[in-house]
Amino acid sequence: MNLKLSGGLVHALPTDLKLALSEKKGLSETWESLTPIARNEFICWVEDAKQEKTRAKRISRTVEELQEGKRRPCCWPGCIHRTDKKPGKWQQDVLINKKK
Repeated sequence: MNLKLSGGLVHALPTDLKLALSEKKGLSETWESLTPIARNEFICWVEDAKQEKTRAKRISRTVEELQEGKRRPCCWPGCIHRTDKKPGKWQQDVLINKKK
């Protein structure tokens, strides 16, 4: 797998996601057309999975959503690991402080 695919703003592209993106014709070009922030959100969403089964589902869904023309994960509020902006109140409460 010598295909060069970019990572995100904060997160590097994991090997399993890179493999899934490179297996579908034209998807690597779609991936590269995303902004670094958009790529970062897909990567963060995949990396945030606690179980391998969930991670695999998220990788599959990333491929499907990109093929459908979506440019961001539909259900992800954004990466909490970015240092260029402060997390929003919802992110702080739910993702960082784990409040219900």
